[in-house]
Amino acid sequence: MRSVQVGICGLGTVGAGVFNLLTRNSQPINARANCAINVLQVGARRDNPNCDTADTEIIRDIFDVAKNPQVDIVVELIGGTTVAYDLVMTALDHGKHVVTANKALIAEHGMEIFAVAASKGLVVAYEAAVAGGIPIIKALREGLAANRINWLAGIINGTTNFILSEMDSKGRDFEDVLVEAQQKGYAEADPTFDVEGIDAAHKLVILASLAFGMPLSLEGLFTDGITNLEPQDVAYARELGYVVKHLGIARSSDQGVELRVHPTLVPEKSLIAAVNDVSNAVMIDADAVGTTLFYGPGAGSEPTASAVIADIVDVARTIDAEADARVPALGCDLSLLQPRPIMDIEDIETSFYMRFSALDKPGVLSDITKIMADSSISIEAIIQREHPVGEDYVNVIILTNVTKEKLLDGAVEHIEQLETVRGSIHFIRVEHLDQ
Repeated sequence: MRSVQVGICGLGTVGAGVFNLLTRNSQPINARANCAINVLQVGARRDNPNCDTADTEIIRDIFDVAKNPQVDIVVELIGGTTVAYDLVMTALDHGKHVVTANKALIAEHGMEIFAVAASKGLVVAYEAAVAGGIPIIKALREGLAANRINWLAGIINGTTNFILSEMDSKGRDFEDVLVEAQQKGYAEADPTFDVEGIDAAHKLVILASLAFGMPLSLEGLFTDGITNLEPQDVAYARELGYVVKHLGIARSSDQGVELRVHPTLVPEKSLIAAVNDVSNAVMIDADAVGTTLFYGPGAGSEPTASAVIADIVDVARTIDAEADARVPALGCDLSLLQPRPIMDIEDIETSFYMRFSALDKPGVLSDITKIMADSSISIEAIIQREHPVGEDYVNVIILTNVTKEKLLDGAVEHIEQLETVRGSIHFIRVEHLDQ
């Protein structure tokens, strides 16, 4: 049996998972790869007590791994987009195939990296960059190759899903759940990338590129986080028959491609509404197969390691194959990727949930509904709450039918100018993905 030499760069949570899983399951992994996969070298600043690396060479300079003439595959697991970029480019310059779990690196620099890899007949694989242990990259690139993808929508960040699940099931405040998420290791000390939707945006760009055959680019992508969500909105959504999820949505149309990450109301009976805690799920609608749901753990040491090793096995199988015979990184030759216009969020059509505080007296609701009608927005449901003792203002909740966001923005501006309306209007987009 031939041997393939692997160099792992980074021995943190995922790196340790990859090392341990390769060691523990070496027999079935080697059988499936049809070769012996051997961890020749590990580059890491410090040892990890969760790994028994006594029989493996550990070096502190990760670039030595990328330059080692005996290494066939460099596994980049250090994160970030600066040192990681230099490491990957060094590996490619030295004729190494690359496996990475780095979604930011692929989203921001993928086109350049793939072009260099293609020019050298090398593979850059990145299954673990999106949705952890869910094989969503392979599904889009290979399993659904016969299909024209219409749209995809996903819960692709476990931190935000955990927070929203707790807010929904227990009525907790965002800040309270965030602290617990940090204590459990679901959220970083600085959770900005997760809670503001940046992490999900990187992943959505990768999925959209695969789905629609377009270059990787963050330009035009709309991103909104969950920091401004209030427990009362999550509760009102439930009352209306919906659940709030933080979704990445990509949809192809004659006008272009929608690329958006934001809190979304989905019907509580929909498949994706039942995905809770730190789990991820991606729903894909395609012309031949219809609608499918890919569900599983979106993070964690061994789930992510499972995806990394799947890539190592794929690369190991094809090392001796002609470069043109391999499945391309983005499902087709880079020269065949077609740029698509990204739709402005103002031109996207969806339904909306609205909440605001209005004076509880006759005629107020009719003024508001008239503004909505004059803006060509039809209303599906209205809820008016009893006002608290001593208060003259009540919460009003409106659920609209499908409309363009620019029309809603105009209506919101006029409603907020009414003397009978206090403060600003909170709104959340609504999607009926299963319909």
